[in-house]
Amino acid sequence: MIKVFRLPDLGEGLTESEIVAWRVSPGDTVELNQLIADVETAKAVVELPSPFAGVVTQLHQQPGTVVHVGEPIVSFEVAGAEVAGPAADESAPGLADAPAPAEPAEEREAVLVGYGAAPERSGRPHRRARTGAPAAVAPAAVAPAAVLPEPEAESAATRPRSTPPVRALARVLGVDLSHLTGTGPTGLITREDVRAQLARPAAEEGAGPAPQVTTWAPGAGLRETRSPIRSVRKHTAAAMVRSAFTAPHVTEFLTIDVTPTMELIESLRTNRAFQGVRIGILAVVAKALCLAVARNPDVNTRWDEATGEIVQFHHVNLGIAAATPRGLLVPNIPDAGRLGLADLAAALAALTEAARAGSTSAASLRGGTISITNVGVFGIDAGTPILNPGEAVILAVGGIRRQPWEYRGEIALRQVMTLSLSFDHRLVDGEQGARFLVDIGTILSDPAMVLTMV
Repeated sequence: MIKVFRLPDLGEGLTESEIVAWRVSPGDTVELNQLIADVETAKAVVELPSPFAGVVTQLHQQPGTVVHVGEPIVSFEVAGAEVAGPAADESAPGLADAPAPAEPAEEREAVLVGYGAAPERSGRPHRRARTGAPAAVAPAAVAPAAVLPEPEAESAATRPRSTPPVRALARVLGVDLSHLTGTGPTGLITREDVRAQLARPAAEEGAGPAPQVTTWAPGAGLRETRSPIRSVRKHTAAAMVRSAFTAPHVTEFLTIDVTPTMELIESLRTNRAFQGVRIGILAVVAKALCLAVARNPDVNTRWDEATGEIVQFHHVNLGIAAATPRGLLVPNIPDAGRLGLADLAAALAALTEAARAGSTSAASLRGGTISITNVGVFGIDAGTPILNPGEAVILAVGGIRRQPWEYRGEIALRQVMTLSLSFDHRLVDGEQGARFLVDIGTILSDPAMVLTMV
């Protein structure tokens, strides 16, 4: 029996996702819950498990194609038993039978556990495909890729197979992926393929325009470059606009001498209790913030417009703004307030590694209560950060600089840092924000003051 798997709702009502890469090919035998594809939503790259044990008969979508919830993505030949579970309409995302006259009309398949049904829509959803490289001014018209009846067929407009980080690298280096042949699994274009392209002479490119390659900036020689607004960038833009024009932002600044904290960090490197754990300034700031939240609980709240209520959180899910090849993400550390400094530092390291590798889970992007953004790593002293939607406070950590500072009645070179606190003035008054910021600054200026605060 042929079964068709339709793109499910991957969470939070997202209506579309992009097929990043297939992990199977037609003819492959797969087990139940075997990972078959990497799918990029507006927030994260999600690994998609197989709803069947059977043989892959057809891949309905090519990598790089944006697919709406409910559209077919892969078909299986399944023998024997049906998948158990509640009935689901064939038009709903998840599982569906391929049309077969012999099959009773009322028989339906289950929706994958954890995936909800998509909202009803009139008509067949429109699917669009994207090209890989940004288009220059007045490019030749490119027809959108159609749904192909054979998996081996490939439209000229279909984007070459690659992952988001590889596409980002290609944009930076000015390499046109359409001229590359991937050496990775099933023809996937890798970072090495992109870098190798830079060493090839233009004569080897064959027919068609040579890629725009530059050593100083992408798009050299072009008047402008256009790229589609999609995935994380599109979601982040909408969230920031909603936050900026919904919550009245106020930002307060505090410049402090963090020399004692830096000396503490240096001493912890030789402390046996912290062996194998890298303690940095961000971990100490995160711990100071959690301690300050306990003294100023009003900053750990949410304005619930729908219910007309203020939600007071009694736990700290600490969001950390992370710049990734896919755009800005704010994954959070659950119950960060319960973690000691070593565990908090380890959680930060794991979060950062996942963000850089592009493996941040969708679950870690939900449920944050308060956030930190470390602008100091970019050499920035201070800023006015925009609140992560649904949160009352965000703390920007500036760069640490050695500069003249009053110390014990004299001028000395000290390590100085500026903290910037933005907050929702509907929830946090100026005094509350100031007390919270001063508490963080007090801990970082003199870590021993924690003894007087807990």
